[in-house]
Amino acid sequence: MCVDTIKLVIKIRESRGKGKIMVKIPTRVMLVDDEKDFVEMLSLRLKEIGEEVFIAHTGQEGLQSLEKNQTDVVILDIKMPGMDGIQTLKQIRQQFPLIEVILLTGHGSTETAIQGMKLGAYDYLLKPADFDDLVGKLEGARKRKDEQEERIRAAEARFLLRRSGGAF
Repeated sequence: MCVDTIKLVIKIRESRGKGKIMVKIPTRVMLVDDEKDFVEMLSLRLKEIGEEVFIAHTGQEGLQSLEKNQTDVVILDIKMPGMDGIQTLKQIRQQFPLIEVILLTGHGSTETAIQGMKLGAYDYLLKPADFDDLVGKLEGARKRKDEQEERIRAAEARFLLRRSGGAF
């Protein structure tokens, strides 16, 4: 990830009583849910902990926003009018394969959430989700994305070394 091309908001805070400084690079989160009040509240809470948040209220709107905004993790409601969360997930996996997706369902539809995980979603939560649980899953999804990007960079570096005749 090139630091020059990404607007970083760095939040520095002291670790509890240890005098260490922790630098937090915000996760770029896309919230996609047709419940506008829920999206606004969750957006505010995520911004309070230093995350960068983009919002969309339909699957199609979310896909359009992903084309414009570099995003790490999408938090996606399953039940939405028009393009539902599963259809949106399929499009995200096809068009943006490195973006991680956390599914939300307010209808207790764990079968659909599990189907979403089989299609590549990182995990799911039932609404109303505990904020700490959501943050934990968000951190896990960001970590998985970062690790995948690092593996890709390492593979590209090995390829370039081999191609240029360098020893590995």
